[in-house]
Amino acid sequence: MNTSWAFISGRPGITELIIVLVIILLLFGAKRLPELSRSLGRSINEFKKGKSDATLDEESEEKKE
Repeated sequence: MNTSWAFISGRPGITELIIVLVIILLLFGAKRLPELSRSLGRSINEFKKGKSDATLDEESEEKKE
């Protein structure tokens, strides 16, 4: 297998993860990273909350029928 295409065929290795983290650090800067991670965490929590609310609504509608 050609090693230059190895990252496409499977899970990313440690080298690819480090490269991505360095690029993110260069793009956003060290001061904005905590703010970005906090907002990402909040949005994930809101998504999970909305998903569970939708599931509860569907279950209650099924019980009514």
